[in-house]
Amino acid sequence: MAEIIEENKIEGASNFIHDFIDKDLEDGVYSRVQTRFPPEPNGYLHIGHAKAICINFTTAKKYNGLCNLRLDDTNPSKEDMEYVDAIKEDIEWLGFKWNDCYYASSYFDFIYDCAVKLIEMGKAFVCDLTADEMREYRGTLTEPGKESPYRNRSVEENLDLFKRMTDGEFPDGARVLRAKIDMASPNINMRDPVIYRIAHVSHHQTGDKWCVYPMYDFAHPLSDAAEKVTHSLCSLEFENHRPLYDWFLKELGLVEPPRQIEFARLNLNYSLTSKRKCLALVNDGIVSGWDDPRMATLSGMRRRGYPAAAIREFCNKIGVSKAYSVVDYGLLEACVRDDLNRNAPRAMAVLRPLKVVIDNYPEGQTEVIEVENNPDKPELGKRKVTFSRNLYVEQDDFMAEPVKKYFRLFPGNEVRLKSAYYITCNSYETDEEGNVTCLHCTYDPESRGGETPDGRKVKGTLHWVSADDCVKAEVRLYDRLFNVENPSDESKGSFKENLNPESLVVLKDSVLEGGLKGIKEGDMFQFMRQGYFCVDKDSTEDKLVINRTVGLNSSWKPAK
Repeated sequence: MAEIIEENKIEGASNFIHDFIDKDLEDGVYSRVQTRFPPEPNGYLHIGHAKAICINFTTAKKYNGLCNLRLDDTNPSKEDMEYVDAIKEDIEWLGFKWNDCYYASSYFDFIYDCAVKLIEMGKAFVCDLTADEMREYRGTLTEPGKESPYRNRSVEENLDLFKRMTDGEFPDGARVLRAKIDMASPNINMRDPVIYRIAHVSHHQTGDKWCVYPMYDFAHPLSDAAEKVTHSLCSLEFENHRPLYDWFLKELGLVEPPRQIEFARLNLNYSLTSKRKCLALVNDGIVSGWDDPRMATLSGMRRRGYPAAAIREFCNKIGVSKAYSVVDYGLLEACVRDDLNRNAPRAMAVLRPLKVVIDNYPEGQTEVIEVENNPDKPELGKRKVTFSRNLYVEQDDFMAEPVKKYFRLFPGNEVRLKSAYYITCNSYETDEEGNVTCLHCTYDPESRGGETPDGRKVKGTLHWVSADDCVKAEVRLYDRLFNVENPSDESKGSFKENLNPESLVVLKDSVLEGGLKGIKEGDMFQFMRQGYFCVDKDSTEDKLVINRTVGLNSSWKPAK
């Protein structure tokens, strides 16, 4: 389990949620604070959920209260234990620990009894209208709806029909139970909403006990009340549902009803969080799964190498407000980069190798050079890197005919090898197609560590890997999955039409310094001059797979 976070305040431009809670406590509305994080287990958590998680858990922490995890499993046809397990793993990885874990299905008996009570009060009725007919009757934003012809059934008839629905007498869609509120309400959510529907489907928690299931808008406030939640914190799309939330609690006379407070959801550009569209990406094989490192899911970000602390800091920076906004992906990457810069050990890796032979270095000889693991963290110590006659450098670090201000290797030029020697390029070999295959260089034995007796300096410093002591790896260069800021904007075409063709580039022949033998899944590094990388779960004893987490600097531009 991840380390539990003791304190992680959400301190953005505003935190009106805490202002509301302070006032409630001051006025004696509540004497304690209890929150909950209530995801539906019909998909994997994404970066938007991270904001809700941080808000709910840190709010409870601030007031010495409780925060529960509740799986809102009221739609069994789309839910699965795979998602339940993934949700729990993501929350723990993010650094939080719930007080108790509940399921909305744990309250099905209570919720059912509340529905019966509403019928007995004349506040609910069984309706035979089809879904299409209900849409017709509902009205519009400017026109009131029409009452169902079944709205005035007697209490006895409604109780009988609801029991027969529960006993499985009717097929799916034949009847629903609706609250009796106001078909002329300016808030369409209050126009006799459906609170129970028939669904002959097995539930991952309750099995085949039920064939009627409560709607989310009915189950949610009752689950909050049953758990004794004081403040139900949710995203802004539920603001128009708040009158309905409050109506159920008031009509049923529940003691110390919770208060719903809405905040703006996290919208991140160049990413997709719609579960339906994410599932399409998975099912169509566009990505490798919910944890594909290009996905905006927490599991994808974890696999890509995003530290949990960086995501918490990102949520901290964007703050809490009611205003709709879109956060730039670059801010998230900056938080990741800052965290890894402080904490990731350094190493050398050559992603596109070009062989170098140092002709005047003794054949068969090697030497060990000590290099700091992280200059900002002396406590991480030093590592030993092997230097030898045969090396690899990046293909981009050589030009046969250099352009202006090119200070790396070209015939006649001298460069410094990081923490090693000065070398001068003398000649190069090519294959039949003219591709450069090998450089021949000489080194200055007096220049180890970058100092020379004559004090001369060079403008180019290159990273390198010994060909005699290296680890071969497949490196996956991940980038943003989409080329447009809002992939959900249908006016710019289907989200599948706006995929970034370079969101994944696979390099199969990369080499890492020999000291990285034995690194394991999740290990993170800064590869000098390259960026930040981590070990992927696809790695085996025979094949090391490395993911690029983020570059050293933000240079991303959408493809045109």
